[in-house]
Amino acid sequence: MIEDLMSHPSVTVTVKLFAAFQEAYGVPELVLQLAPQTPVSYILDVAISEYPQLQQWRDLTRFGVNLEFVNPDTYLKDGDEVVLIPPVSGGC
Repeated sequence: MIEDLMSHPSVTVTVKLFAAFQEAYGVPELVLQLAPQTPVSYILDVAISEYPQLQQWRDLTRFGVNLEFVNPDTYLKDGDEVVLIPPVSGGC
């Protein structure tokens, strides 16, 4: 059993959801198990495949990992906290 875990390692990340992403999923966060060397952009790809209405945000969404903005090709590590940051409108 332990050998299976060792031969198939995974990375567990928490994804905080806001705005359209939270509306689509109906929850404020997800906990995902991913393969090692998974780029943060993969999470957006999965979200869009599960909720096609999110496609409109593909080119506008920024990525945050552990409270820092990162490039879409940044690899995730075990324990990372990911934020998908859609554009926000508003004003005063």
